[in-house]
Amino acid sequence: MKLKVRNSKNKKQKKTGFLTRQKTAGGRKVNKRQRARHGSI
Repeated sequence: MKLKVRNSKNKKQKKTGFLTRQKTAGGRKVNKRQRARHGSI
């Protein structure tokens, strides 16, 4: 994910929505784990 910011603090910030996590294999794994623990999120 490309963030157009010069500030290095902002570069480290990531979006943490459900759909954002669905975009990567690792994120899908996180969502799957949450779904397993709490039923549907």
